[in-house]
Amino acid sequence: MRIDVRPLTGDALDAALDDVARLRIAVFRAYPYLYDGDLAYERRYLRPYRDSAGAIVVGAFDGPRLVGAATGAPLEDHAGDFAAAFDGTGLRLSDIFYCAESVLLPDYRGHGIGHRFFDARESHGRALGRRHAAFCGVMRPPDHAARPDGYRPLDAFWRKRGYAPLPGVISHFTWKDIGDAQETRKPLQFWMKDL
Repeated sequence: MRIDVRPLTGDALDAALDDVARLRIAVFRAYPYLYDGDLAYERRYLRPYRDSAGAIVVGAFDGPRLVGAATGAPLEDHAGDFAAAFDGTGLRLSDIFYCAESVLLPDYRGHGIGHRFFDARESHGRALGRRHAAFCGVMRPPDHAARPDGYRPLDAFWRKRGYAPLPGVISHFTWKDIGDAQETRKPLQFWMKDL
Protein backbone atom coordinates (compact mmCIF):
# COMPACT_ATOMS: atom_id res chain seq x y z
CA MET A 1 0.00 0.00 0.00
CA ARG A 2 1.48 3.33 -1.09
CA ILE A 3 0.01 6.18 0.95
CA ASP A 4 1.37 9.71 0.75
CA VAL A 5 1.44 11.30 4.23
CA ARG A 6 2.25 15.00 4.23
CA PRO A 7 1.60 18.24 6.12
CA LEU A 8 -1.01 20.51 4.58
CA THR A 9 -0.60 24.26 4.66
CA GLY A 10 -2.11 27.31 3.00
CA ASP A 11 -4.42 26.58 0.09
CA ALA A 12 -3.91 22.81 0.40
CA LEU A 13 -5.06 22.93 4.02
CA ASP A 14 -8.11 25.04 3.11
CA ALA A 15 -8.98 22.69 0.25
CA ALA A 16 -8.80 19.62 2.54
CA LEU A 17 -10.87 20.85 5.50
CA ASP A 18 -14.23 19.62 4.21
CA ASP A 19 -12.69 16.20 3.56
CA VAL A 20 -11.17 16.23 7.07
CA ALA A 21 -14.63 17.07 8.42
CA ARG A 22 -16.18 14.14 6.56
CA LEU A 23 -13.45 11.81 7.84
CA ARG A 24 -14.07 12.94 11.43
CA ILE A 25 -17.80 12.29 11.05
CA ALA A 26 -17.21 8.83 9.54
CA VAL A 27 -14.43 7.62 11.85
CA PHE A 28 -15.84 9.02 15.09
CA ARG A 29 -19.20 7.29 14.46
CA ALA A 30 -17.53 4.09 15.61
CA TYR A 31 -17.09 3.10 19.24
CA PRO A 32 -15.83 4.59 21.53
CA TYR A 33 -16.88 8.03 20.26
CA LEU A 34 -20.27 7.10 18.75
CA TYR A 35 -20.37 10.64 17.38
CA ASP A 36 -23.46 11.69 15.45
CA GLY A 37 -21.80 14.66 13.74
CA ASP A 38 -22.73 17.13 11.05
CA LEU A 39 -20.75 19.10 8.49
CA ALA A 40 -21.76 22.55 9.75
CA TYR A 41 -20.40 21.83 13.24
CA GLU A 42 -17.24 20.28 11.79
CA ARG A 43 -16.52 23.34 9.67
CA ARG A 44 -16.70 25.55 12.78
CA TYR A 45 -14.59 23.10 14.78
CA LEU A 46 -11.83 22.95 12.13
CA ARG A 47 -11.63 26.70 11.46
CA PRO A 48 -8.88 27.28 14.11
CA TYR A 49 -6.54 24.95 12.21
CA ARG A 50 -6.79 27.27 9.25
CA ASP A 51 -6.44 30.39 11.40
CA SER A 52 -3.68 29.38 13.86
CA ALA A 53 -0.07 30.05 12.81
CA GLY A 54 1.08 27.13 14.99
CA ALA A 55 -1.44 24.55 13.79
CA ILE A 56 -0.74 21.57 11.57
CA VAL A 57 -2.95 19.27 9.52
CA VAL A 58 -1.33 16.09 8.24
CA GLY A 59 -3.10 14.32 5.41
CA ALA A 60 -2.86 10.71 4.25
CA PHE A 61 -3.66 10.36 0.56
CA ASP A 62 -4.39 7.31 -1.56
CA GLY A 63 -3.85 9.01 -4.90
CA PRO A 64 -5.94 12.19 -4.76
CA ARG A 65 -8.30 10.79 -2.07
CA LEU A 66 -7.84 11.89 1.55
CA VAL A 67 -8.15 8.68 3.60
CA GLY A 68 -6.82 9.96 6.90
CA ALA A 69 -5.88 13.13 8.71
CA ALA A 70 -4.31 14.29 11.95
CA THR A 71 -4.50 17.74 13.45
CA GLY A 72 -2.53 19.59 16.09
CA ALA A 73 -2.06 23.05 17.53
CA PRO A 74 -0.54 24.88 20.48
CA LEU A 75 -2.65 23.94 23.49
CA GLU A 76 -3.37 27.57 24.36
CA ASP A 77 -5.29 27.79 21.06
CA HIS A 78 -7.76 25.45 22.83
CA ALA A 79 -7.56 27.11 26.25
CA GLY A 80 -11.30 27.68 26.36
CA ASP A 81 -11.86 23.94 26.12
CA PHE A 82 -8.95 22.58 28.14
CA ALA A 83 -7.50 25.16 30.55
CA ALA A 84 -9.61 23.99 33.50
CA ALA A 85 -8.41 20.38 33.09
CA PHE A 86 -4.81 21.54 33.62
CA ASP A 87 -5.52 23.75 36.65
CA GLY A 88 -3.35 22.69 39.56
CA THR A 89 -1.01 20.50 37.50
CA GLY A 90 1.89 22.96 37.42
CA LEU A 91 1.98 22.53 33.63
CA ARG A 92 1.91 25.61 31.41
CA LEU A 93 -0.35 25.43 28.37
CA SER A 94 2.34 27.31 26.42
CA ASP A 95 4.69 24.32 26.87
CA ILE A 96 2.26 21.80 25.38
CA PHE A 97 1.50 20.89 21.77
CA TYR A 98 -1.99 19.41 21.46
CA CYS A 99 -2.29 16.44 19.10
CA ALA A 100 -6.00 16.87 18.53
CA GLU A 101 -7.21 13.90 16.49
CA SER A 102 -6.07 11.19 14.17
CA VAL A 103 -8.75 9.81 11.88
CA LEU A 104 -8.03 7.04 9.41
CA LEU A 105 -10.45 4.92 7.38
CA PRO A 106 -10.48 1.29 8.59
CA ASP A 107 -9.03 -0.20 5.38
CA TYR A 108 -5.84 1.84 5.85
CA ARG A 109 -5.10 0.92 9.47
CA GLY A 110 -2.22 -1.31 10.48
CA HIS A 111 0.26 0.13 7.95
CA GLY A 112 2.13 2.60 10.17
CA ILE A 113 0.14 5.67 9.18
CA GLY A 114 -0.86 6.39 12.79
CA HIS A 115 2.83 6.49 13.74
CA ARG A 116 3.53 8.85 10.84
CA PHE A 117 0.72 11.12 12.05
CA PHE A 118 2.26 11.30 15.53
CA ASP A 119 5.80 11.71 14.14
CA ALA A 120 4.74 14.73 12.07
CA ARG A 121 2.84 16.42 14.89
CA GLU A 122 5.52 15.79 17.50
CA SER A 123 8.18 17.13 15.14
CA HIS A 124 6.04 20.21 14.54
CA GLY A 125 5.60 20.69 18.30
CA ARG A 126 9.37 20.49 18.85
CA ALA A 127 9.93 23.02 16.05
CA LEU A 128 7.59 25.38 17.92
CA GLY A 129 9.70 24.95 21.08
CA ARG A 130 7.12 22.87 22.94
CA ARG A 131 8.29 20.65 25.79
CA HIS A 132 5.36 18.23 25.79
CA ALA A 133 2.80 16.69 23.45
CA ALA A 134 -0.66 15.78 24.71
CA PHE A 135 -3.99 14.50 23.46
CA CYS A 136 -7.21 13.31 25.05
CA GLY A 137 -9.42 10.30 24.47
CA VAL A 138 -13.01 9.64 25.46
CA MET A 139 -13.58 7.50 28.54
CA ARG A 140 -16.32 4.90 28.26
CA PRO A 141 -17.21 2.29 30.89
CA PRO A 142 -15.90 -1.20 30.07
CA ASP A 143 -19.47 -2.55 30.07
CA HIS A 144 -20.84 0.10 27.68
CA ALA A 145 -23.73 -1.36 25.67
CA ALA A 146 -22.24 -0.27 22.32
CA ARG A 147 -18.77 -1.71 22.97
CA PRO A 148 -18.18 -4.23 20.15
CA ASP A 149 -16.95 -7.75 20.86
CA GLY A 150 -13.18 -7.88 20.52
CA TYR A 151 -12.77 -4.11 20.89
CA ARG A 152 -9.18 -3.14 21.70
CA PRO A 153 -8.54 0.36 23.02
CA LEU A 154 -5.55 2.26 21.64
CA ASP A 155 -3.82 2.46 25.03
CA ALA A 156 -1.03 0.03 24.04
CA PHE A 157 -0.30 2.03 20.86
CA TRP A 158 -0.20 5.30 22.81
CA ARG A 159 2.06 3.83 25.52
CA LYS A 160 4.41 2.49 22.82
CA ARG A 161 4.69 6.08 21.57
CA GLY A 162 5.73 7.16 25.08
CA TYR A 163 2.44 8.67 26.23
CA ALA A 164 0.93 8.08 29.66
CA PRO A 165 -2.35 9.22 31.19
CA LEU A 166 -2.14 12.38 33.30
CA PRO A 167 -3.85 11.47 36.58
CA GLY A 168 -6.89 13.63 37.19
CA VAL A 169 -6.44 15.68 33.99
CA ILE A 170 -9.84 15.15 32.46
CA SER A 171 -11.79 17.46 30.20
CA HIS A 172 -15.45 17.24 29.27
CA PHE A 173 -17.10 17.68 25.90
CA THR A 174 -20.68 17.47 24.81
CA TRP A 175 -21.88 15.71 21.67
CA LYS A 176 -24.79 13.59 20.53
CA ASP A 177 -24.23 9.84 20.48
CA ILE A 178 -25.69 7.80 17.64
CA GLY A 179 -29.27 6.94 18.53
CA ASP A 180 -29.61 9.58 21.25
CA ALA A 181 -32.12 12.41 21.05
CA GLN A 182 -29.83 14.99 22.65
CA GLU A 183 -26.21 15.77 23.43
CA THR A 184 -24.62 14.47 26.61
CA ARG A 185 -21.39 15.38 28.39
CA LYS A 186 -18.47 12.95 28.11
CA PRO A 187 -15.17 12.78 30.02
CA LEU A 188 -11.90 12.75 28.04
CA GLN A 189 -8.64 11.64 29.64
CA PHE A 190 -5.47 13.54 28.77
CA TRP A 191 -2.29 11.63 27.88
CA MET A 192 1.11 13.32 27.59
CA LYS A 193 4.78 12.72 26.78
CA ASP A 194 7.92 14.83 26.82
CA LEU A 195 9.20 16.00 23.45
